[in-house]
Amino acid sequence: MTDQTEIELQAAAFRRLQQHLMEERTDVQNIDLMNLAGFCRNCLSRWYQEAANARGIEMGKEEAREKFYGMTMEEWKAKYQTEASATQKADFETAFAENVRED
Repeated sequence: MTDQTEIELQAAAFRRLQQHLMEERTDVQNIDLMNLAGFCRNCLSRWYQEAANARGIEMGKEEAREKFYGMTMEEWKAKYQTEASATQKADFETAFAENVRED
């Protein structure tokens, strides 16, 4: 397999993950993803932003989120985000007490 083919396969897998999270599993909250997998949609958008910035492409947090979510964060929250339960919050605090990062 060529390097270019590998890049194309990785990009296709990323696009499929994005589609899955943004269209098929909007019911899964970011806090659930964080608690179970250690990353969420915001992490993916931040990694996208960091990759762009590393290549000299100026991109801020909100622009990256809008690219990843396909809408503004305000729109996403209004359509899909629910209030985290006490259990979800406690699980998050336990898992990330030392690494809590504002997203």
